[in-house]
Amino acid sequence: MAQGPNIFDRDLLRAHRARAEALGAATFLLERVAADLAERLSTVLRKFALAADLGTPGNAVRRALMGVDTIVAMDTRFPPSGDDRALRVIGDLEALPFADGMLDLAVSGLALQFVNDLPGTLAQIRRALKPDGLFLAALVGGGSLAELREAFAAAEAEIEGGVSPRVAPFVDVRDLGALLQRAGFALPVTDVDRIVVRYRSPLDLMYDLRRMGATNALIERRRAPLKRATLKRMMEVYGARFADADGRVRATFEIVWLSGWAPHESQQKPLTPGSAKTRLADALGTQEISTGERTGR
Repeated sequence: MAQGPNIFDRDLLRAHRARAEALGAATFLLERVAADLAERLSTVLRKFALAADLGTPGNAVRRALMGVDTIVAMDTRFPPSGDDRALRVIGDLEALPFADGMLDLAVSGLALQFVNDLPGTLAQIRRALKPDGLFLAALVGGGSLAELREAFAAAEAEIEGGVSPRVAPFVDVRDLGALLQRAGFALPVTDVDRIVVRYRSPLDLMYDLRRMGATNALIERRRAPLKRATLKRMMEVYGARFADADGRVRATFEIVWLSGWAPHESQQKPLTPGSAKTRLADALGTQEISTGERTGR
């Protein structure tokens, strides 16, 4: 089977996660995702016996899974300590360790954006769900850190005569609905939550990204150290273009939500074309105009 392109260095991603834990992880985005996930699940009027948390850093998302009988936390390594009631399993988002039709619920928070083969992972999640099982996940979207991208691009073009990839090419929300359908999910839904965070300086933003384990892990990243002149110019550009009146700079994070159900006969299905029993024109109380006719002016 042909493999898709490798974009991310998965070993380096694991090292970044370990460093973030050692520094003291920045969890404000995960806490927001967990609160939103709990609210979304509260509208689902059913009970989930077995849920899997797929690769989410920390335990904020698992704390939000109220009313689930058994939770399995899957990650590439065991955490430093057992911090919740979840069962642990070692696994990778690109090779899930679950049997087909095993899970009632699969969730993931801010992890899927670093998968090389997202269509393949979504297909694996779909197969791991029981019929009428739910998949609900949040990942970092393509509009994230637009300010940092622009400032680095301007600085590198000016100082170094070219631009290198420093921020990951996150997925575009417009592509995700099609990917869910391609993976076999029923009733796919996607939406976006945009968050603007203010920092004293771009350096504070970069430190937070390090504490999120979200620094550059692109395979095609530039291996040479960042030049001091480039960093200085980047900070000047960032401040000039994206600072508020009080001097603090803005950083945009785009959280893309996606959900879908494993197909089941009880789910709503679109009507067969031509099967409607009432004409739309009658329902709206308007006159139907056939193709080829034009309304008068």
